[in-house]
Amino acid sequence: MFSFLSASKALVKPAPVFFRHSVITGVLISAFLTGFYSNALAAKRNTDSVSSVSQPSGVNPDQLLIETYQALSNNQLNLAEQKIDALLAAYPNYQLAHLIRGDLLLMHTQKVTGFGAMSHVPPDKLKELRDEAAARLKAIQFRPGPNQVPRSVLQLRDDQKQVIVIDAKKSRLYLYDHLGAQQLQLRSDHYISQGKFGVDKLKEGDQKTPLGVYYITSRLSGSKLPDFYGPGALPLNYPNEWDKINGRSGSGIWLHGMPSSSFSRPPLASDGCVVLTNPDFLNIAAQIEIGRTPVVIAEQLEFTSREKLQQERQQLAQVQESWRLDMESMNANRIFANYSRNFRSPQGEDLNSWFAKQRPSWEGWSNPVVKLKDITQFRYPARDEMLVTTFTMELSSGRSHMSTRKRQYWIKEATKWRIIYETNV
Repeated sequence: MFSFLSASKALVKPAPVFFRHSVITGVLISAFLTGFYSNALAAKRNTDSVSSVSQPSGVNPDQLLIETYQALSNNQLNLAEQKIDALLAAYPNYQLAHLIRGDLLLMHTQKVTGFGAMSHVPPDKLKELRDEAAARLKAIQFRPGPNQVPRSVLQLRDDQKQVIVIDAKKSRLYLYDHLGAQQLQLRSDHYISQGKFGVDKLKEGDQKTPLGVYYITSRLSGSKLPDFYGPGALPLNYPNEWDKINGRSGSGIWLHGMPSSSFSRPPLASDGCVVLTNPDFLNIAAQIEIGRTPVVIAEQLEFTSREKLQQERQQLAQVQESWRLDMESMNANRIFANYSRNFRSPQGEDLNSWFAKQRPSWEGWSNPVVKLKDITQFRYPARDEMLVTTFTMELSSGRSHMSTRKRQYWIKEATKWRIIYETNV
């Protein structure tokens, strides 16, 4: 088996230096970073604001990686070596860093004609490392600014202190703190590996990562798992209700860590799970709350300003409020108009069949008062515009009182939002 550690140590730095900036920018960097290194300085500025809280050693691997290439662009080969050595001192099993170190040492004796100049690196492994480095640096380059928030997170309950959003295209996980009053603040962001065949999981064994809104259901200790999962795992509730009604199958979708022998994996490498480095997993695991922390997995996240998101929240809150008022009215036509013709119940009933069964329950109400509380609302990662809203409905009717936790999936049909699926949770 090829050892990056032994390979990089075997290259002893001789006295002559043949390093040329034009060679690096023209071949190594341009080919390696596939065209976006021209923005490296802007990316470097972004890394200045990246918190190292996620790294127990105080060393942020993405930041040091881009600082290494920044030094190369400035013809500072020795500084680049110092940066990569600091990265390896913190994470000795970081294969990508060992490969870069090997290139840096080789630059003292000859021109480097491409990323991974050591010819004995297997081509498939070389591609995986190139893909990882590109994903890490590109994500830092396009890191959301302090006034940008994920458009998918519309409303959280007061007791939900964190939310995780995942951008599969960027191989990036973002951990946000919920500060109350629907204010989100980015705590940290992390490189991830996902399914070998990408996203949009359909069935068991397709080695894809699901798209949707999920919750962490439990916490599995690394001591009770094979070393493959690293220090532990956080299972998700895949398949959720929407997955099941759409015939999606499979199980065992987790957030988890790495084997002790490795630091990270390529962007597309898991059987469907979301895989983090062990330091990043431990950081995430220390922040989340079982059953409360939402996890939004999207093919590509959209970020917007806080002001625009607040406007959208207010508009979409009116959608839910209109449904509440219609329920309170007990007017069948008004209630019926909130539901899509394509509605399916948890039992697979169409709208007419389901509505006929529901109607007697609310027709027996007396001067009902309907209140909604503990509302969460997300834009659902789907091809069509869709919302998922979860809330507690408190009903007072005469002397009777009842409380029900509900979840509704809304789709936009033309200009009107309608419920396509509803269940008690």
